[in-house]
Amino acid sequence: MKFAVEKQVFLKGLAKIQGIVEKKNTIPVLANVLITAEEDRLCLTATDLEVGMRAFYPARIESAGSITVSAKKLYEIIRELPEGEISFRAKENCWIEIRGGKALFNLVGLSPEEFPFFPTADDNETISLQSDILSTMVEKTAFAMSADETKYNLNGIFFKTREEDGKHALVMAATDGHRLAKIQRPIDQTSIPQLEKGVIFPRKGIFELKKIAEEGDNEIKLGFLENSAIINKGDTTVVMRLVDGEFPEYERVIPTSNNLTAHIPSETFLHALRRMATLSSEKSKGVRIALKEGLMEISSSNPELGDAREDIEVDYSGQEVAIGFNARYLLDILQSIDEEQVAFHLKDNLSPGLMTPVEDKNYLAVIMPMRL
Repeated sequence: MKFAVEKQVFLKGLAKIQGIVEKKNTIPVLANVLITAEEDRLCLTATDLEVGMRAFYPARIESAGSITVSAKKLYEIIRELPEGEISFRAKENCWIEIRGGKALFNLVGLSPEEFPFFPTADDNETISLQSDILSTMVEKTAFAMSADETKYNLNGIFFKTREEDGKHALVMAATDGHRLAKIQRPIDQTSIPQLEKGVIFPRKGIFELKKIAEEGDNEIKLGFLENSAIINKGDTTVVMRLVDGEFPEYERVIPTSNNLTAHIPSETFLHALRRMATLSSEKSKGVRIALKEGLMEISSSNPELGDAREDIEVDYSGQEVAIGFNARYLLDILQSIDEEQVAFHLKDNLSPGLMTPVEDKNYLAVIMPMRL
């Protein structure tokens, strides 16, 4: 195998896969990138058996073939080579020769036959999603994913399609047991059984999905093969093994009787919370929120540091109520809302709070209260 490729093209491809290759190196070939030269393009493939990526790049191919080499070491080498064309040649016993400018590297690789199989989806069984819409949906739910690996069924985002009044929608939800985020957006008609039932995309796969969604405006095609999701966008394919578990019945958690509603300026609320959080307990990050007519008072107290309080003018005319929340959780929700005003719905001082953008009824976040 022999080919030549522009440094920046090769570097971009190698950079994309750095987050996927296996860091722990339990199986040596999983730390490698599979490089395949064919016709007039180069194919780079990486996987850790949970998430995999394959992408194609233009190159000048002199002889076809494939080899695997350390993804991290190759990236570090290519990054430091001078600008211009880089030549790459596979030699006997899986050795690789790399030339750039006056520099010459010889690296040890591994046989491509050791590399895991990379699946492809049937085009007939895919749905098309707008990149910007998918990116927004992930951004507005990913913060609520659990990082606790013992709660494996919460370590990701739940995807499900639903039909209401003849219209189809994609619903995404995430929760860590303390807060829940749910968003719904319309999609074209589809009848993919896996999505009708609901599937959980893994945490690591979600971050890779968001990265490719943010690259360019091409549509994303989403399909399934056995227990894996396959995402296609342009010349890039991401495959991820779905989480094998049941997602909680999250609809039961969403409050339906929170009739105390305050409309609050988002930016003002966000910055006030940040200020109050500086004096909250390091462990609990608890702040107290009290509502009375036309006013919201946010306060925090820490016996070792002191206390703080701030008043915000809000649109509220219900009964007085005071409740404790984790400031960090509230901040995560507010940072995901890009409208000028949020609606904060409460019931009493012990029930979960519900936050929604004032104009977007298809996005909501639930947050559990805490005792202060």
